[in-house]
Amino acid sequence: MRAVFVDANPTLRSLAERIGAASMPALELSYGSADIAPDKLPEALADAAIAVIDHTALPIDIARRCTGLRHVVFLGTGARSYMDPEALAELGIAVHIIKGYGDTAVAECAIGLLFAAARGFAVMDRGMRDGRWLRTEGMQLTGKTLGLIGFGGIGAEVARLALGIGMKALAWNRTPKSHGGVEFVSIERLLAESDAVSLHLLLDDETRGLLSRERIAAMRPGAILVNTARGALVDEAAMVEALRSGRLGHAALDVFDVEPLPAGHVLATLPNVTLSAHSGFRTPEANERLIEAAFAHCRRILAGTDV
Repeated sequence: MRAVFVDANPTLRSLAERIGAASMPALELSYGSADIAPDKLPEALADAAIAVIDHTALPIDIARRCTGLRHVVFLGTGARSYMDPEALAELGIAVHIIKGYGDTAVAECAIGLLFAAARGFAVMDRGMRDGRWLRTEGMQLTGKTLGLIGFGGIGAEVARLALGIGMKALAWNRTPKSHGGVEFVSIERLLAESDAVSLHLLLDDETRGLLSRERIAAMRPGAILVNTARGALVDEAAMVEALRSGRLGHAALDVFDVEPLPAGHVLATLPNVTLSAHSGFRTPEANERLIEAAFAHCRRILAGTDV
């Protein structure tokens, strides 16, 4: 069976060549370009039955032209940001996602962004690079309340780290959960009582725009917002207004409505915003687990047990 890793960057390709070759001699694996355009996918895939996709969109009109394609192994959980799994299923193409591989990496990113926002590190860094000895008045996180919107594996890891530095953890989840040291509350109470709010939800029709203008207005004045999940969970225009007015103290963002973030974007002009380039899940440990899990899917597809 033929498979194409359509958009492997050098790091992921190196891992795939080592792990894939060692684990699946029966799979004919080839590689596309790390920055392949969606309209080049039919040519890149040719008669391949499996596409391993990291970040390339697969619109339904393009998928129809990939006549041999039967499986997409998406490297992560956010496949809906790049394709329509239900529409692909109607074409006979199964979409497989990978959970859990980067929970700790993303949680550490969220906590890192929280510290950066609370202490103004990005503001001081920019000022000092311009020759200004700029000191900011920071927020001490010990004793403060962190609100977690969504409580899967990443949320649980963020809670573990937050509790470890002496924060109180509130959480809201779409389905009932319990977790040691974490109090599960309504989203209204969470927003009103949290000094910082961190988002950990999958993006779907139900969660798109969940942090609406009204909910941003309901946050504690001066609170920090951390988003390592998906940009479209938040009403971006309302967030920008709240940052400009000071109602929202700081936004620390790893994800955006449009990625890469366009040059000159308003978020890059605001002093109370810390930006990172959707890199929360990128660590050597998470990358290795990700590629191992992707090829575990491929082995099951070859065996006919992952359909």
